[in-house]
Amino acid sequence: MASPSATDSGVLAVPSPTWLPSFPVPSGVATSYQTSRNTDPTLDRTTLNLTAYPEPWTSPTTNHPEIQAVINAIDWSHVPNATVNKAKSNGDLDMSGYDASDPYCWWSNTNCVKPKVTYLPEDIYYCPRPGDWGLTYDDGPFNPPDTGNASWAEPNLYNFLAEHEQTATLFYIGSNVVTYPAAAQRAINNGHVICIHTWSHPQMTAQTNELVVAEFYWSLRAVKEATGVTPRCWRPPYGDVDDRVRAIAWQMGMRTIIWDEDTNDWNMPGDGGGNLSPDTVDGYFEGWIDARKNGTDNQQGHIILEHELNNSTVSMAEKWLPELQQTFNVVTVQQCMNITQPYWEESWVYPTEANPSVTNSTPSASASSSGSDSSASSSAQQSDDNSAAITLLPSLQLIVLLLLALKFLRI
Repeated sequence: MASPSATDSGVLAVPSPTWLPSFPVPSGVATSYQTSRNTDPTLDRTTLNLTAYPEPWTSPTTNHPEIQAVINAIDWSHVPNATVNKAKSNGDLDMSGYDASDPYCWWSNTNCVKPKVTYLPEDIYYCPRPGDWGLTYDDGPFNPPDTGNASWAEPNLYNFLAEHEQTATLFYIGSNVVTYPAAAQRAINNGHVICIHTWSHPQMTAQTNELVVAEFYWSLRAVKEATGVTPRCWRPPYGDVDDRVRAIAWQMGMRTIIWDEDTNDWNMPGDGGGNLSPDTVDGYFEGWIDARKNGTDNQQGHIILEHELNNSTVSMAEKWLPELQQTFNVVTVQQCMNITQPYWEESWVYPTEANPSVTNSTPSASASSSGSDSSASSSAQQSDDNSAAITLLPSLQLIVLLLLALKFLRI
């Protein structure tokens, strides 16, 4: 695991999350960034050990010993004492009475992305370089439904992305990972970046400190068990975050990522969706593409909010990606932000715009792999040493032949 995260001046340095269990890397799962892509149309439906986790899609309890260990590891003097917000009967947040000066940088209220406390980093919410399109998908991995058409579930989108030589930043719900770990494994093997999107997708500023920890922890644990990596990034459901939640996330090893353009694709008709016309969403994409083509979108790049939620969102994503690739430089968030290591495991180094070449691709882990960074590093070094020795053999043979020829000529 990595040493405490490098920070800007005044930003709180945090250690790697040592409170997570040490899982072996599953068989067939990579231990570093891969350039090969798998488009097999089927995935194993075996779940993780569900008895080790809270009930999927429920608010997790906070009295579990693993949760208590994290709570005890957090420096609560660096967690702002913001009021826990309340939700209305319809699920919307009750913002009445909140201080208009926005003392806690509450995104849902003011779209604030720069914390009011100096020991937290600013949220990532756009790509700096004009023309960049930060491709992100929330709510995955998309599990096949119990009944009905499963053709849009993963690996549908991941295979489409592979066929179009495209990677994305994926914000995973822990409940979806434990029930479909093979999808997460396909994603990481295919070069995508995995981030956290909580366990049960609640309004996070309406959760107590203990519940915030639990929502993060069980998702981190699920991703770690399924893929062997510990993400350093998360996105709040509905964008609902304030400095209290940011501080807990940061001390649990994760920086907050928002967005600056929203497709509202989740609201289209579909399983779990709404009643927004797909024509409206088409219009958003058309507008972004037109603005880039006519030169009015030339100040910065963007991070776009999309979802792998249902047939509507996946089909919309696949409809527009080819044209986006013709107009924008479509990249992961980490690529455009030049974040080479999105996980705490140091063996994972991703290409970025500043450093597009990555030379650390290694084979997938075997069934006996320990998943330790030292083992992966040692194996890679041994492989390099062997390759160097093999490369030298032809040169040695040539030297020997030249010496024999010189000896013959002297006779």
